[in-house]
Amino acid sequence: MSYDLSLHDPVSGDVLHAESPHQLAGGTYAVGGTTKMWLNVTYNYAEHFRRIGDKGIRTIYGMSGDESLPVLQKAVDELGDDVDDDYWKPTEGNARRALLHLIALAMCRPDGIWQGD
Repeated sequence: MSYDLSLHDPVSGDVLHAESPHQLAGGTYAVGGTTKMWLNVTYNYAEHFRRIGDKGIRTIYGMSGDESLPVLQKAVDELGDDVDDDYWKPTEGNARRALLHLIALAMCRPDGIWQGD
């Protein structure tokens, strides 16, 4: 199970795209990259995402990329950096890396609105 998080156009509701493909990888990823402002993240990190808010990662749903930046950064600052080669292992470092990917997307399209699940 996983979260599919993406930034959407605030008017049309369509998934936003970057000018060039990104290589941000999560539980699933697009071989060769994707222009979609999208990231798939495993539910295994849910316990660490509680640092974002009571709803975990869902706290950012409905926020703009810009609004989500301080929320995501606060959680990143509270998590350790024990990244494991096993993506699925629920370490603080693995959860932190996923949040850093979301920050990168939000910085590229601060006007986008987060949707997920």
